[in-house]
Order: sequence, then C-alpha cells, then structure tokens
Amino acid sequence: MKKFLLLLLFLGFLGCSEKNTKTEEVIFAGEIVNPTDRFVVLLKGEQAVDTAALDDQNRFEFRLDSVDEGLHSFKHDPEYQYIYLEKGDSLQVRLNTVAFDESLVFSGEGEEINNFLIELFLESEGEEYLIRDSFMPLEPEAFSSRLDSIKSIKLARLNQLQEETPLSEGAFEAARASILYQNYLYREKYPFWHRKMTGDGNLHDLPGDFYDYRDEVSYEDPRLTFLRPYHDFMIYHIGNLAYMKCRKACEISMDHVGNKLHFNTHQLHLIDSLVTGEELRDNLFRTVAFDYLLKHDSEENFTKFMQEFHRLSGTNRHLPEIDRLSEAIQNLRPDEEVPELAVEGSTGKIQTLQDIASEGNVVFYFWSGPQQHHLANITRRVRALSEVHSDYRFVGICLRTDKDRWETLVDSYGLNPADQFWARDFETFVQTLVVDNTYKSVLVKDGKIVDGFANLNTSF
Repeated sequence: MKKFLLLLLFLGFLGCSEKNTKTEEVIFAGEIVNPTDRFVVLLKGEQAVDTAALDDQNRFEFRLDSVDEGLHSFKHDPEYQYIYLEKGDSLQVRLNTVAFDESLVFSGEGEEINNFLIELFLESEGEEYLIRDSFMPLEPEAFSSRLDSIKSIKLARLNQLQEETPLSEGAFEAARASILYQNYLYREKYPFWHRKMTGDGNLHDLPGDFYDYRDEVSYEDPRLTFLRPYHDFMIYHIGNLAYMKCRKACEISMDHVGNKLHFNTHQLHLIDSLVTGEELRDNLFRTVAFDYLLKHDSEENFTKFMQEFHRLSGTNRHLPEIDRLSEAIQNLRPDEEVPELAVEGSTGKIQTLQDIASEGNVVFYFWSGPQQHHLANITRRVRALSEVHSDYRFVGICLRTDKDRWETLVDSYGLNPADQFWARDFETFVQTLVVDNTYKSVLVKDGKIVDGFANLNTSF
C-alpha cells in the first residue's frame, strides 16, 4: 500500500511538472493574407525575440519555452503592431496587409487583452479628427468635460471586461495606461491646437487644475516605454514643458523659426533632469535629436546641438544611429555629390545614382509596393510636375519591395521603365538619403545636390 501511494504521489508530481512546463510555453501563430515579406519578427522593446518564416500557405508560428511577460510587438515589413504576451498564451491571429490594423483579430488564450488593445488603437485613430475639429476649439472646461467622457466610457468597458474575463494585473494596467495616456496626450496638445483652431495669436489661460494629471505621470516605468499612447504623450509632454518654461523665463521668442537650437536644447535638459527610465530616456533623446537634425539648421548651430547632445545623452544606445544621421544630413547639403548608391533598371543593368544624375536636372523620389495608395498618389503628382517642369527628369526608386513585385507595379501603373529603378538594400538607401517622409525627394543637377530635402508637394 505504501509503495502504491508513493507511486501515485510520483505520478502526480510528474503531472504537475508537465502542467507547469506547459503553462510556461507561449505559442503565437497566424495567417497573413497578401503578405509583403517572407518573415514575421517578434520583438520585446527593440530586441528581436525570434523570427518565423511564412510557409507556402502564408502561415507562421512562434513556439517559445517561456516569455518575458508584457508588451511585445510583431513586425511584417513594413507594418508592425504590438501584442501582449503572458506565460501559457496560445494566440492565433489573422490579418490582411491591405488593411493591416483593421483586419487584426486575435483568438485563443490571451485574446481578450490583445483584442481590447487593438480596439483602443483603432478608436484613437478615428477619434482624433473628432477631438481636433470639434473639441479643440472649445474653452478649457468644455474641452475637458468632452474629453473625459470618452475616457470614462473606455474605462467602463475595461472594467466590464475585467469582470467577465479577469485579466492579469499587468495586462489590466497596460490597457488602463493606454486609455489614460491617450487622454493626457490630448490635454498636452490642447493649448497649441486651440490657438491654431481659433486663430488666436496667444495661448489661452488654463484653469489651475488643467494639468493635475501630471502628478500621476511616471518617468521610469519600463512596462510603459513602448506603449504607443505613453510614448506619444511623453514626446509632446517634454515639448510642452520646454516651451512653457522658456516662454516665461527666457528673453527669446519661442515662436520664431530661428530658435530651434534654443528650444531643442531646453528639451534635452528637461529629459536629463526628469526621466530616469533608461530606455525611455534614450528614446526621448533620440526623438529630440532626429527632430532637430531633420530641420537642417545652420552649420554652427548643428555643431552646438550635437556637442550638447553627446554631453547629456552619455551612453545612449542610439548614438551610432544619430551620428549616422548627422553625417548623412551633412552629405546631402547643396553642392555635395549625390551618393554612389547602386540601383537596378528594367533591363537588369546596375547603375549608380551618380550615373543617372550625371547630366541635367534629376529629381529622385521614392515609393514601395506595400503602400499602393501612396504609389497612386505619387504617380499622379509626378505626372503633373513633369508637365510643368519638362526640363526635369523624375526618377522613381522603389524600396522595400521584391524585384518581381516591382516589375509588376511599374507595368500596372503605366510608369516609364526607363525612369524607374529598384533598390535591393532598403536600409542603406533610407539612411544615406534620409528618406524621412513619403514625398521626400532629392534634386540634383549635373551630379551635384541642389536640394537634398526637397518635397514633391511643396518644393516645386
């Protein structure tokens, strides 16, 4: 009898061990309709956790022995979205890249928090127009009341979800933070958007309790660093604080375009003094640096900013990227030679941008296969510009698209094959030519840069 009881206990122990092992495992799988890449990458923060290839049915699967619980993201180039993972989750997702975010639906263990987060994301995209056009012109009290009514409805839905399908503390707080920081973001924007919407020249006075929520803001919670509403809030919050502080204390007009160095230096010092979370601190420093550098200030101010940035940011993990951007911007100044980047033409011949732009006026512009709505718009714009500026050659460079797909799109959109080229190395082109917006273009004359930061919509 004793041996029998011991055997039962041993089998029970094995069963419990097996159960515990299973609850550690995380499965994330799904199907992608109209894929734009051959892979799906799962990330935690900025670090890749694993990569899964699509099979012949466009399905993928991740099986992880365990997981660092919390917010992750998955990327199917060029799109990405975040996902909340906990031990024991077994999630399935189906999406269509034609409407990536809108088509996302999760099922399985862990579906509740993830479907709720994607709902919040889609709602925030839709409600921005309502808040901007209908709420922002209101006086502060009415604005706060309308905005808080949206927040209350969302929090009520979250509480109802918690009653019906209890979420873990971490999942609940992620959803709650998403709601709160979206609300806070609009409050940070209000003074500036209100001034713009009403046409008033000055910022309006605000009630004494308008910014009370700032007492609840965390500057160090690593769980929130990559939550989009929190990240967006922090960027605007730091900018708002810097503007208001300088507006009161500095004998300088913060509305003058020539004072970008002054304002952005204020932001660097605020981040240094307020933000203690390492990843958040690095990311905010990076955002300010990119924002300043892409505005192409004078050479002297450019150097001053980079010196102060390096002094304050210390061992920022984004330093190599920021230094590369700084160098790329300087290489795109007028009279510099266009970079010797290689592209392939419709005949298969490899040429460099220098070869293409060696004579006459050339405008390089950029498009990609996954963004066909943009491709249609930019094609119309280029055709219109070509009629007005017949002395310019408009050359399209296709990025982030496989070669077969590029050839098909050139044909289906009726583009002139002689003026269309395919770039194999997307990252090198984006970094070297600083392709920072969808209408970015580079104007070249006889191989020398005229405007390295032209815009097809505003520069011609």
